[in-house]
Amino acid sequence: MIIFLRKLIVSLIFVFSLSGCATVVTSITAQLAEDLSWSILNSNDVETVREAIPAYLVMIDSFLRSSPDDPALLMAASSLNGAFAIFTDEERSKLLTTKSFDYAARAACVSKPAMCGLNDAKFEDFKIDVDQLEAEDVQFAYTLAVAWTSWMQANSDDWNVIAQLSKVKYLMNRIIELDETWDNGGPHLYMGGLETVLPASMGGNPEVGRAHFERAIALGEGRFLMTKVVFAENYAKLVFDKALHDQLLREVIAADPEAEGMTLTNTVAQKQAKALLADSDDYF
Repeated sequence: MIIFLRKLIVSLIFVFSLSGCATVVTSITAQLAEDLSWSILNSNDVETVREAIPAYLVMIDSFLRSSPDDPALLMAASSLNGAFAIFTDEERSKLLTTKSFDYAARAACVSKPAMCGLNDAKFEDFKIDVDQLEAEDVQFAYTLAVAWTSWMQANSDDWNVIAQLSKVKYLMNRIIELDETWDNGGPHLYMGGLETVLPASMGGNPEVGRAHFERAIALGEGRFLMTKVVFAENYAKLVFDKALHDQLLREVIAADPEAEGMTLTNTVAQKQAKALLADSDDYF
């Protein structure tokens, strides 16, 4: 479980946190946020982006001083804190992901009373509240689900934290019911990972996970390269399918990473694919 979370979040939180910024605009930051988001998402220079994120994070935090209950700004703050957390040490990651989770929970609560206190609710009450969500709630619910998972990863040494995974899966499944196309099929990508935590012999659902990965690829029209990387890492390795593993990674490496709103993520995906392919013979 812990190993799965580490791998999944490194691949996915970075992906979502940056892509989520593209939809965050408010009356006071609209043009600035839009321009910065465009520059981040369409850059192929990962190191420069990593160095730039802290300044953007501080800027968003400063805007929240004047508008502490602005849901769009809260989502931006959550996304940026989550993105930067993967570049830091363990202790700082815990601080950043806690902050990200708090911002996401506040944004969700402001936007929909039924989402207030979801992390503390009993599971039966949680399901009732999540079942009330509607299509217009997806952006806030998805931000919350991703930040929640990031927080669990950073605190994976606490099994009381990991026990909340069932809530995240239920929430992500609800998001799929409402809008499976969100974030280029991101909910399916997440569920693919969540369903491949364990092999079938131990209660996992790897084939269900595979179906989610394939659906995510279809929804992203093959342009969102990170989907294939996570598919190879979490499913193909789990079922010891070397042919599928290597095929997926070679497709990522051969693809053109330049795609509107996906260039940075695709660049990261190609670097990861090369590393995984280089280790393939040793693993299988």
